[in-house]
Amino acid sequence: MDRPIVPPASRPLAVSFRPIVSSRPSMTARQSLAACGIRLLASFAIAWCCLACAGDAPEPVDTSPIASEVPPTPADTSVTEVDADDGPLVVFLGDSLTAGYGLDAEQAFPHLVEAQFEAEGQPLRAVNAGVSGDTTAGGLRRLEWVLRQDPDVLVVALGGNDGLRGLPVASTEDNLRRIVQQGRDAGARVLLAGMRIPPNYGEDYALEFETVFPRLAAELDVDLLPFLLEGVGGVAELNQADGIHPTAEGQALIAELVTSSLRPLVESVSTTPAAAARSPG
Repeated sequence: MDRPIVPPASRPLAVSFRPIVSSRPSMTARQSLAACGIRLLASFAIAWCCLACAGDAPEPVDTSPIASEVPPTPADTSVTEVDADDGPLVVFLGDSLTAGYGLDAEQAFPHLVEAQFEAEGQPLRAVNAGVSGDTTAGGLRRLEWVLRQDPDVLVVALGGNDGLRGLPVASTEDNLRRIVQQGRDAGARVLLAGMRIPPNYGEDYALEFETVFPRLAAELDVDLLPFLLEGVGGVAELNQADGIHPTAEGQALIAELVTSSLRPLVESVSTTPAAAARSPG
């Protein structure tokens, strides 16, 4: 079974509200009405400016509801020790697409990949390290903790939230480069999953973003899955109501793609002890 792995919890931000008592003299009824009118006009002006700036272009998709989920409790961060005889350890470092947002853990593609390999007679230990709302910067920050699991294969499936938020492509590329390099330095074989985004921020941005993944795969000589959502992205019946996160059927198709790309890497993992078998690159 795949074992969820998430970074140590941080203390939730406590926010309290206190009534503000003003030391100024109270306003007359006419002054109060005038102040309310000014505030109302200001609100309309701000809303109008936002609409005018948006134009006819589609509004960028915001993943903030996902990113604002309550952090896991310390009990959720425990990782069960697994026997090395259960097959190669594959860690899936990703975001809500990997985590299986809106679905049961067993419906997320890392679990389905593990099940597929086992059905083929190849034992596999899959660890789902997907965190909803995560960016490449967030993945890089928690990478050291993830690599403590000593994976044989690291699947890097990050970048979608970077693109949806319009973050600088150069920063996304640098973060991914460092993730891949550190994964290889830790002795893991790396599979980089490519991502594409809608042209919310313009065709040029979308194209620049898309080319990051094949360029990095060639530069660092790692395996590439060209597009994680191939055949799923943009297909309404394979995505949940938000149009972003795959349904169980969509996750099953992703699992088929990932299994196909993972197979050569898993087969290449030596049966000798990991410390002696691994070598960066």
